Amino acid sequence: MTALRAHRRGGPEELTVERAPVPVPADREVLVAVHAAAITFDELTWEETWTRDGVDRTPIIPSHEVSGVVAAIGTDVTDIAVGDEVFGLIQFDRDGAAAEFVAVPASDLAPRPATVSHVASAALPLAGLTAWQALVDHAVVTEGDRVLVHGGAGGVGALAVELASGLGAEVTTTVRSDARDYVVALGARHVIDTRTEDFDTAVREFDVVIDTVGGGTLDRSFAVLRRGGRLVTLSAPPPAGLADAFEVQATFFIVTPDRSELAHLAHLVDDDRLHIAIADTFALEDGRAAFESGKLPHRRPGKTVLIVRPGASDG
Repeated sequence: MTALRAHRRGGPEELTVERAPVPVPADREVLVAVHAAAITFDELTWEETWTRDGVDRTPIIPSHEVSGVVAAIGTDVTDIAVGDEVFGLIQFDRDGAAAEFVAVPASDLAPRPATVSHVASAALPLAGLTAWQALVDHAVVTEGDRVLVHGGAGGVGALAVELASGLGAEVTTTVRSDARDYVVALGARHVIDTRTEDFDTAVREFDVVIDTVGGGTLDRSFAVLRRGGRLVTLSAPPPAGLADAFEVQATFFIVTPDRSELAHLAHLVDDDRLHIAIADTFALEDGRAAFESGKLPHRRPGKTVLIVRPGASDG
């Protein structure tokens, strides 16, 4: 098969399109004929991309979001059949979907949204699961909660804004670009442009903060939570002691594949209650350029997606 691979640790300059063996699905795995694969620009910096249990696993194939068609199944797979159209999140210490085929645990896949293209389906799993798990599994957002989402125009942030609004929350979001209309259309009630406004002028107002930015933004976010509020950060563990000092809860987590949550996200998409933004698409053969595009200024909101098979953009 054709695959995008790196034979040694590094950035996009290490990526090469070449021939590679077609993986064989193990027990409880399926082989997916990849139609589209979404990339995360930072994934080449993750330790899990390059090692498993401390052991180097190069050459690696990047891109851990997939949409495609089941081509074969391993033993003990009874709930997915050859020909099923699926999408999912591939664990970060496995080879990804920047290839014509990928082997994935069946439990990490779900039927893909029926109303959108493979490109859109591939762009959903990582950001969608991250936003859902942050809001529902960790922050336990309920109707009427006042929720602040940092980085509401970003890949995770945009979905968090729309999902939180769908849960009945009153959503405020910060943006660093001309994205006010975009996030308002997603359901944001209040928009803070961090170029001209400080988000922490209103003290102890929010029930929940979802932080997709980190750094100083994370540190300053404790002060805008009410006592007993919940902060969920995606960038790094929160500074020690701040949660106790401000009498709030603070959580850091790493997203995990979850079939039932994927299926729910697909249902929301098919009901037109969740929308997927695509920043750009590249052919698999241009995979290195796709990863390099993350450094370009003025990128559009949304994910960058590799088109692996013709027709992946057809809705």
